[in-house]
Amino acid sequence: MAEATDVRRPTTGHPGLGRVLVVIPTYNEADNVRQIVTRVRRAAPAVEVLVADDNSPDGTGALADALAAADPGVHVLHRTGKQGLGAAYLAGFAWARDRGYDAVVEMDADGSHAPEQLPALLYAAGDADVVIGSRWTAGAQVVNWPLRRLLLSRAGNLYARVALGMPVSDATGGYRVYRLSVLESLDLDSVCSQGYSFQVELARLAHQAGARIVEVPITFAEREHGSSKMTPLIVAEALWRITSWGVQDRRRAVRRGLHGTPTGQVRWP
Repeated sequence: MAEATDVRRPTTGHPGLGRVLVVIPTYNEADNVRQIVTRVRRAAPAVEVLVADDNSPDGTGALADALAAADPGVHVLHRTGKQGLGAAYLAGFAWARDRGYDAVVEMDADGSHAPEQLPALLYAAGDADVVIGSRWTAGAQVVNWPLRRLLLSRAGNLYARVALGMPVSDATGGYRVYRLSVLESLDLDSVCSQGYSFQVELARLAHQAGARIVEVPITFAEREHGSSKMTPLIVAEALWRITSWGVQDRRRAVRRGLHGTPTGQVRWP
């Protein structure tokens, strides 16, 4: 059973970060949810877990409730239906904010983000506002992905880096740590994208806000159970939104130049 909205559970927190909540969105992840939550709790006992379930018809929510009943560090947010990855994370961020957490972690439910690497991300967050578990920085590995997926991800991230001028190698990566203070400084009400583009949009907003963004190499593995949620529509949305944001950013840069900023100070990605 999901806990009441006014319940606060005290934790000792993580050194340098405070209270940390790992948000795991789920939809039809009955084959994975128990294992991933157990691994998180074992790898980082000082953090807590919130399973944000979109009313999965396969019983994922009930399994999450059983985990929460057995472990006070596990919580469940039941949502009314499948509303997308971005909406689930935003709901999780709000849940964490309302209960006084200091940092949130984004993590996939399918096991592609190894919980055993979470301590490295949390350690890096001691000197950063945002930490991205990167697939495309030195020392990272991607396991069991077909060549088509590898090329698509590398090309998409290169395009995002060039179009948006962000010094981020893996803007679409979904294994992240955010300090709540940074999220609260962003206009999250304006965020409406999903999938890959949701991750790019948050990275863009954080970069434009002057957040300290650090990338930590991870080993990313293809899911073993269940089916991928990636569709051609998600890829198309990401391409369209990145292009649109890039055009907006360039227009703003031109307007700043026309209103007194020396031309030489306008930096193009």
